[in-house]
Amino acid sequence: MAVSQDLVDYVLDQLRGLGNVRPKRMFGGVGIYAGERFFALISDDTLYFKAGAENREQFLQRDCKPFQPFANKPQYSMSYYSIPVDVLEDAEELLRWARRSVAIASPQKKRRS
Repeated sequence: MAVSQDLVDYVLDQLRGLGNVRPKRMFGGVGIYAGERFFALISDDTLYFKAGAENREQFLQRDCKPFQPFANKPQYSMSYYSIPVDVLEDAEELLRWARRSVAIASPQKKRRS
């Protein structure tokens, strides 16, 4: 699940139009948050966005692959789909996809101390 810092920096730069976007290293990958909403992740140098009923079809129409965190359990996937390269390279289009994913992502729960 290696993630290059160059890709993280590039993704953050492409998403700067969202405002408060921040990365968080986790489980060998990187989670991407907009405010308190976990809407994207990077794993194996692939960017994935949150999918739900509202936007899953756009991923499926582009043959995007679901995020599968366990190589030995290919039947297990999460509600995150890979981003096509042409979308990743077009900041305006990437922001359109990102805004849909942010809208459906649940805010992170605050931990009690």
